[in-house]
Amino acid sequence: MKVSVTTQKRDLLSIADVADLLPHLLDRAGAMRARRRSGDLGPTRPGRNAALIFEKPSTRTRTSFEVAMHDLGGHGIYLSPKELQLGRGETIADTARVLSRYVDVIVYRAFRSTDMAELARYATVPVINALDDREHPCQIVADLLTLKERWSGGFQGRTLVYIGDGNNVFNSLVQGAAIVGLNIVGAIPEAYRPPADLVESARRFAARSGSTVRFESDPKAAVRDADALYTDVWVSMGDEADQARRERDFQGYRIDEELLRLARSDAWVLHDLPAHRGLEITDGVMDGPRAAIWDQAENRLHAQKAILEALLPPRAGDPRPD
Repeated sequence: MKVSVTTQKRDLLSIADVADLLPHLLDRAGAMRARRRSGDLGPTRPGRNAALIFEKPSTRTRTSFEVAMHDLGGHGIYLSPKELQLGRGETIADTARVLSRYVDVIVYRAFRSTDMAELARYATVPVINALDDREHPCQIVADLLTLKERWSGGFQGRTLVYIGDGNNVFNSLVQGAAIVGLNIVGAIPEAYRPPADLVESARRFAARSGSTVRFESDPKAAVRDADALYTDVWVSMGDEADQARRERDFQGYRIDEELLRLARSDAWVLHDLPAHRGLEITDGVMDGPRAAIWDQAENRLHAQKAILEALLPPRAGDPRPD
């Protein structure tokens, strides 16, 4: 699939922002994975610089973005709020204006989606959402790539069941699945389901792709005939004060060997990590032969590379992608 490249700034705040690009991103990320494994990094965006503003801790997101920029021929500059004037009261708008004079793209991992939107509003370079309290779009590109690599026939007719907290990961996942035509079931307690506007967005995408979006309260009913199961932590960063209540509310929503047996015999298991082993997933499932979790983690790198390449306009003299 050929995608025309625009010189206009394009942000990735929500997975919906790249709905038209998503098939290309998955194809390109897959090609980048194969190329890197052969020892060819393919630096298609040499000389670019990325500011990586991280308000929350990270293992996979920070590392994958730094390595992605290096592989593309550029450089990532990690910036914690304590190292910026943001920590002393400079506004997000002023920070965006200044960084836009130095770098080619800003990657922001934020507590609040309102701050993400403000940074994007005032930045004149692309802004990529590396997680906020509303969505985690880059994660979902890696998730869909992981499943695409396992399902040679594509997404149509397949069903993904997400079990647990309807958090920022699920908010992006439900839309991303609907965009590519993957049926998705949210086995989520009613009190933890996503905002109505995000569900409506997913259902609009599903109507176009021919997929379905539905919710269940009973995980055992939800996973019957599932092609893949997905879970995440029950207590995300920022929810620690509610840990005891959340752990009570999510009893019965763990992916264990018994639940996995109710899915299709060839169903895969995903987890975006970090995992609280023994809570939302058991060791036996996580370390078992049907876990796609470690490929999923690796695919963060290839997904990030594809996203960066797509949002950074080419310059004269850049190597042409294969």
